[in-house]
Amino acid sequence: MSQARNGDTVKVHFTGRLENGEVFSKPKEDEPFEFTLGSGELIPGFEKGIVGMEVGETKTITAPPEEAFGPRHKELIVDVEKTDLPENITPAIGEQIQIRQKDGNPIKVTITDMNEDTVTLDANHPLAGNTLFFHVELVEIA
Repeated sequence: MSQARNGDTVKVHFTGRLENGEVFSKPKEDEPFEFTLGSGELIPGFEKGIVGMEVGETKTITAPPEEAFGPRHKELIVDVEKTDLPENITPAIGEQIQIRQKDGNPIKVTITDMNEDTVTLDANHPLAGNTLFFHVELVEIA
């Protein structure tokens, strides 16, 4: 049997979990997830784990933060005055919003805390700092 290698388009079924077992990603079971290995579409740890697999093979891939969404960066967490938020936003903890940076580029942030006057915005990826575990079945190599 042939093994998956960079440049191959592959189809997989997978479930992504955190260390505590919480599922963070599980695409539709009836439709395999398709992507090209080595294209950079997905996190490096996931792609590297698929390389070398054969069709029908299942395994668990472990992706440490460095091969996933990186470590959490404290400098990406800021407190802002509620009055500085766009008028159409009613802040709520856990809500993801898009704001414009000083240079005008949009950035997605998560509201992680708030009080009467301020909100804490976190621009880290929600999965940053986590080791991720993927149970994967390789369905097809195209």
